[in-house]
Amino acid sequence: MVGYAAYLDMHKRSRSLKRQHNDEPSGNGVLNGGVPAVIKAVRLLDALATAREPLTLTALAGELKLPKSTLHALCATLVQTGLVRRFENGTYHLGLHVVDLSHALLARTDLTTEFARVWDSLALLPEETIILSVLDGADVVYVACRNGTRPLGVNFRIGMRLPANCTASGKALLSTLPQRRVLELGRAHGFAALTRKSVTDPRRLLKQLAEVRKRGYSVDDEGTGDGMICFGAPVFGAGAAHAVAGVGVSLVKAATSARDRTLAIQAVRKLAATLSDRLGARGLAFQESS
Repeated sequence: MVGYAAYLDMHKRSRSLKRQHNDEPSGNGVLNGGVPAVIKAVRLLDALATAREPLTLTALAGELKLPKSTLHALCATLVQTGLVRRFENGTYHLGLHVVDLSHALLARTDLTTEFARVWDSLALLPEETIILSVLDGADVVYVACRNGTRPLGVNFRIGMRLPANCTASGKALLSTLPQRRVLELGRAHGFAALTRKSVTDPRRLLKQLAEVRKRGYSVDDEGTGDGMICFGAPVFGAGAAHAVAGVGVSLVKAATSARDRTLAIQAVRKLAATLSDRLGARGLAFQESS
């Protein structure tokens, strides 16, 4: 069984290896057509973003394979911009300006704005946690979240990254892709496990995705966290053949009755259909009897 913290470590190591392979200088000294200093700065920000605690220059140098002198200059510049924060003990982490940029992006994104408007207007399942995610490789990234009042085994937050094959919203997104694309994602990134019940076998996953397409919603039965059951549905945009996002609702399994599950499924499907309609998709009206 691989927990969320371990998954983050695996994801970070995998991404680091890919960058080491992709960041070979070209003949003119520019990395893959980009500006080397900018690429190094982005790699630095990524390393700080995935770190559970602030990092020292030594730790950053070891992870990024860069000289301390280079990192010191990068960190000093990023501290001046507010993108990085330097603590009194000499360690570094992301600065508050990153939050400002994130909020500015989300505020200008129709997807997250409409998601907030829809959940406010529908007032669905006020005690439960509802999330909105987008696909990034073989992962989902949560771009909006309305936390409920019930305690859950996982604390969902904006920016959280989880394996798409484990989560309800991720399965909803994957179900709208061609099978060959799903298999390509598995080969390129691997399907990670968060619990003993996470589905990582491609054939078994494809079978589940076929069921999602047939019934119109996905189920995560303790694949993300022990004791949790989640339901998801895909969100479509105007003219989009594949889902642009997925919505999901998370419940405590032991406290969920058959009626609660029915209500959760109806709610997540209604939310997805309404949001799809707001984004310009047509013909996806929710029907309770379906």
